[in-house]
Amino acid sequence: MTSPTDTPADRRVLDAVGASFTALPHDARVAIAFSGGVDSTVLLDAAVRVGGASRCMALHVHHGLSANADAWLAHCDAFARERGVAFASAHVDVSRAAGLSVEAAARDARYRALDALCAQHRANTLWLAQHADDQAETVLLQLLRGAGLAGLAAMAPEYLPSGASVTRARPLLHLLRAQLEHYAHSRDLRWIDDESNSDTRYARNALRHDVLPALAVHFPGFRDALARTAAHAASAQRLLDDLARLDLQTVRGEEEGALSRDALLALDDERAANLLRYWMRSLGLPAASTARLTDALRQLREIGDGHSLRVDHAGQALRSYRGQIYWETGDSADPADEASLVERVESAMTWRGESVWRLPQWRGTFVFAEAAAEAADAIPAEVLARAPLIARSRLGGERMRCVASGPSRTLKNLFQERGVPSWKRDVPLLFAADELLFVPLIGVNRAVSGSLARVESARYIRIEWREDLTLA
Repeated sequence: MTSPTDTPADRRVLDAVGASFTALPHDARVAIAFSGGVDSTVLLDAAVRVGGASRCMALHVHHGLSANADAWLAHCDAFARERGVAFASAHVDVSRAAGLSVEAAARDARYRALDALCAQHRANTLWLAQHADDQAETVLLQLLRGAGLAGLAAMAPEYLPSGASVTRARPLLHLLRAQLEHYAHSRDLRWIDDESNSDTRYARNALRHDVLPALAVHFPGFRDALARTAAHAASAQRLLDDLARLDLQTVRGEEEGALSRDALLALDDERAANLLRYWMRSLGLPAASTARLTDALRQLREIGDGHSLRVDHAGQALRSYRGQIYWETGDSADPADEASLVERVESAMTWRGESVWRLPQWRGTFVFAEAAAEAADAIPAEVLARAPLIARSRLGGERMRCVASGPSRTLKNLFQERGVPSWKRDVPLLFAADELLFVPLIGVNRAVSGSLARVESARYIRIEWREDLTLA
């Protein structure tokens, strides 16, 4: 329901939501992913005004990642009840296993829970509150990652994910964050501010707080330009998918879900890689890097139909048998996990107190931060300075002690013990000369640092490994 006091920004929000309602059957029930933040608060309020409370319901996912999560749930419940909207919530456990992105795990858990709630409450569609600024951030992040067309296509206004029970739509995708905030203030709405949104260690937050404001000054139309880039990429990706579907008909193997090795290799590399991407997506696997696809095609050509083929990706392993190639569930205990580590990559530096060491070979950076002597992972600065530091790829068989007086363990066993999947283990090992000093996802080798006496007046350093981008 519009009001004579509505501002132009208010009417833009209401018009966008109204257009999304118009595209639905008159009796369709809309579920709104309601985190309680300003974006989803505006979407829920506008949906109720346009479509009526009876056609809407609010769905909230409790991740338990913040100390404020219980208060957020109570706020969302009360907000929905004030508007006469049905409310449902779900608690999820987010994996915090070493080597896994908490942000990605939380996102996957959230969407699984939302989809289950939609099915349970017979919702016809799920509305998400992303907007034009979110789209611009996504396109920039994908550009910085060197993503292909599928990544640059960013967020679609409407889509049906594989295995989902309902379509997902983004009614506000063409509106600016500032317009939503204007609507929220003019309506005197109350919303939640998630403290993690101000943490600029995450790439999306860094773009939002540091980069986009500067772009807005010098390139005020950048959001529209990036939205056009996303649209062009999506159009080109659809054409590539059409080609892949045609190729899949001729390359499909005799077994369900398999491909014919000879038919695949009869395609040129670019076309074969395009087919592999589409095939993996159709199987529900996350996208693989160009380097990984190139390596898969190289192995398929070099080994023939042998059983030594091993390409690990997202918990799956690419296999070849009797002319067929297929994905099967990977096993980090498989000996091929070590056997695949054959290429030696190495980089060295003389440490003179630097705070960062950028390693583009591994798409990441070692960070050296000041630490208290009693800190668990602190090591004396003299350990770093007394010999050249060497970053070296795993070759298999390396050992370390997590406790100074404890037994020496292989990195493979330590990775397995911490639940680090095999595709996350391609990390640089940090050596001081020939002594293994630090392993990302595991920690400091106490066989070196733990043998030194703690001196209160000495300088201590904590080492951290950071990948280039942490996607929020």
